[in-house]
Amino acid sequence: MKLSVQITRGIESLFGTRDENIRVLEKGLNVTTSLRNDSLEIEGEEPNVIRAASILEDYVALVKEGQSFANGDLNSYLRVVTEDAEVTLRSLVHSGRQRNFGKKTLAPKTVNQRRYVEAIERHDLVFGVGPAGTGKTYLAVAMAVSALLNKRVSRIVLTRPAVEAGERLGFLPGNLQEKVDPYLRPLYDALYDMLEADKVEKLLERSVIEVAPIAFMRGRTLNDSFIILDEAQNSTAEQMKMVLTRQGFNSKMVVTGDLTQIDLPSGKRSGLIDAVEVLRGVEGMSFVYFDERDVVRHSLVQRIVKAYERYQDLTGTGRQLALRLAEPPVEAATSASDPPSLAEAQGPEIPLN
Repeated sequence: MKLSVQITRGIESLFGTRDENIRVLEKGLNVTTSLRNDSLEIEGEEPNVIRAASILEDYVALVKEGQSFANGDLNSYLRVVTEDAEVTLRSLVHSGRQRNFGKKTLAPKTVNQRRYVEAIERHDLVFGVGPAGTGKTYLAVAMAVSALLNKRVSRIVLTRPAVEAGERLGFLPGNLQEKVDPYLRPLYDALYDMLEADKVEKLLERSVIEVAPIAFMRGRTLNDSFIILDEAQNSTAEQMKMVLTRQGFNSKMVVTGDLTQIDLPSGKRSGLIDAVEVLRGVEGMSFVYFDERDVVRHSLVQRIVKAYERYQDLTGTGRQLALRLAEPPVEAATSASDPPSLAEAQGPEIPLN
């Protein structure tokens, strides 16, 4: 089947650098395209051609409405709409406008990012598990800022283990807060990206936003809060249980981690691995698993993640092997197919940083 879609504006951004955008459309839907004057001809099987034409028509309409696509955004959007038949390009682009992320306007750039954001909206406890660069922490902080600005919560609590990534830094100068701040820097970076610097400082001073290591969480009950446990793979099983049981009324919690980057001392079991095993099927929570396709940093990062996974498969040292055996359900509470056991996932300590 063949169809033509008229494109009078935005042809350069549609094709992208070295035609990378149009290649995503062709590969994702198994169609071929040809540029004919002011139109694009699509050829392939009927359902795929109709889907491709619908995506292109949305693109044309968005460009006419004045929508511009920043570097790499259209490529990310096309990856989502070619993988998920339920989402349209228009709804995906507009979804970012519907959320107040402070000074940022964001839309999920991959299928799993979309599921992640939706899971956070629907559930009070969400686990985001996957490799570096997939937006786990960034999107969680964005959702926390949105909840705070829209007065759905009264404070944000960000926490992570103060564990060195394969280095021994020795004694650090300063008071206790100054000693732990370097470990929490990625959380501060995300906050400053979402809000003006002076606003962040005021919110931190008033403890409306709190950034603290896990040790500061013991004995507390966090009501009316948005809690994020970052780098959860470096928490122990005891720490994980302690943090999870801090959640109070009208609170949300998001736990993020990368099982390929565990920096705990040898013999210490990761609390994230423990939680995924223990909490499978518990009602009211959701597990979202990311892979190398969700990496939204430099394209090299995606290739690096894939290369490490390939190496781990060959050598049998991968800590994520259980998560890659099958496509896990997004919502553990509603799925009859739970992710496989992670009993073997800890494995020997392999420094990957």
